[in-house]
Amino acid sequence: MTQDIHAAEAKARWGETAAYKDSQQRLAGYSKEDIAKAQLAMQEATNLVLNALKAGLPADSAEAMAGAEAHRKSITDWWYECNYEIHTGLATMYLADPRFTAHYESQHAGLAKYIHDAIMANAVKNA
Repeated sequence: MTQDIHAAEAKARWGETAAYKDSQQRLAGYSKEDIAKAQLAMQEATNLVLNALKAGLPADSAEAMAGAEAHRKSITDWWYECNYEIHTGLATMYLADPRFTAHYESQHAGLAKYIHDAIMANAVKNA
């Protein structure tokens, strides 16, 4: 049920975008194993950022930004072309939408803000 609600919301918000259409086309060809691989790739990227946070490194450290870049790349590899503008938009949503904030905060206190900041720093570095 929750998945259906999220799918309907995504379609309503982004259904006319190229990224949404690309993601839906890719998703249609994915097996359950493919989706599990996509989720694992995203979690591995998040873990790189989390490790930098736990090490006490600043969000604009090479390690944190490498995690942010892996995060962006996993979206591109599995769902849609995620350029830096799109990625920073997602980062903003991670703080603005309590559901995304809760997702990251459930992994570690402060992770939502930290991954946001790492994504922003990475985008500036690569602009």
